[in-house]
Amino acid sequence: MNPQRILMIKSHSMGVGDVLRSSAAWRVLKNKWPGVQLHLLFLSKHAGYATESLIKQHHLLSSAHFLTVRSQDPSVANAARVPITTLIRQVQDIACKIQPDLIIDFEPHGLKTSLLTLMAARSTQATTVGIAQFSGRSWFYDFCSESLPLYAKRHGLSVPMDYTHRDFVVLQALGLEREGTPIELQLGVEGERFKQQIQALTGTDLPVVGLNIGCGTLDALIKRPQIDHLASCMAALYLQQPFALVLSGAPFEKDVNLAFVQAFQKSLGHLIPVFDMAGLTTLPESAGLMDACDLFITTDSGPYHMAVGLRKPTLVWFTYAETTSFHEDVWVQRVIQPTELEFVAAVNQLNWLKSRPSLTA
Repeated sequence: MNPQRILMIKSHSMGVGDVLRSSAAWRVLKNKWPGVQLHLLFLSKHAGYATESLIKQHHLLSSAHFLTVRSQDPSVANAARVPITTLIRQVQDIACKIQPDLIIDFEPHGLKTSLLTLMAARSTQATTVGIAQFSGRSWFYDFCSESLPLYAKRHGLSVPMDYTHRDFVVLQALGLEREGTPIELQLGVEGERFKQQIQALTGTDLPVVGLNIGCGTLDALIKRPQIDHLASCMAALYLQQPFALVLSGAPFEKDVNLAFVQAFQKSLGHLIPVFDMAGLTTLPESAGLMDACDLFITTDSGPYHMAVGLRKPTLVWFTYAETTSFHEDVWVQRVIQPTELEFVAAVNQLNWLKSRPSLTA
């Protein structure tokens, strides 16, 4: 098998970190077939996710397509589902334009993506690969991998697996393993432009630390650190090594950023410039903000995975051990409800000042 164009069908969460964690699988496919075009087809709950703008620019993808499974935002009571016949027609139209010779269904559950994979293959004569999650599901594909629980057991992984590992369940049918491949992200034009703006804003005298408090939605508040304690930890780091501080965040996280700045300045006992970019960036521009930093500190949220993908020295603050969100890369350190000493020690493990020899001499 030597595919030239692969159509990858995915569903599930459209969170930026959830989708970006698929990039490790994309890299493995590219390493196996360096000239292959990768085309992503994602079934999302509704249109308009900010994630789309970032993923459409991803350097490993030749194209990205997003179809909605509901006719309205799911928050609308009784939001109607898009008829399966409509989805089939849309998927077939995309497949006919791409003309894939291989279609991979990454989803282990349900039959919707199985049916869409089968119908897309009928339109293009492509070979199909899927997951034999339960009896009868293998009928939809030319090649099948073992089920998710069997894969997890054979690889010594806990269930639920994180989304990075989960994408490798189906790839075992092609003889492909993760083997430690990290997720990845590169800056696009918007990101490069915004990175230069941040560099001009912060200057060159001090290292730049980015902070994403995030977790501003109701379901994510449990992941947010106690603001006063976060501020005291950041102050302890600043007293060891002064830095320029840049805050990121969504528009609705402006208030929590302001509360942090007030607590941070109080912990320090004096004022320092803090640049609050909450609500001022698109996701591609946020990537530029992160890349302008020497160190990025974040909660378990989308920007965490973006920083990891950029290979930025990253410290992630967990309020509990969410193992499905862990990254094991050398440029990542994690803390779980740390003391000030534990926080500073974890940052120091990242050797984040190595790009500034004058500060480490």
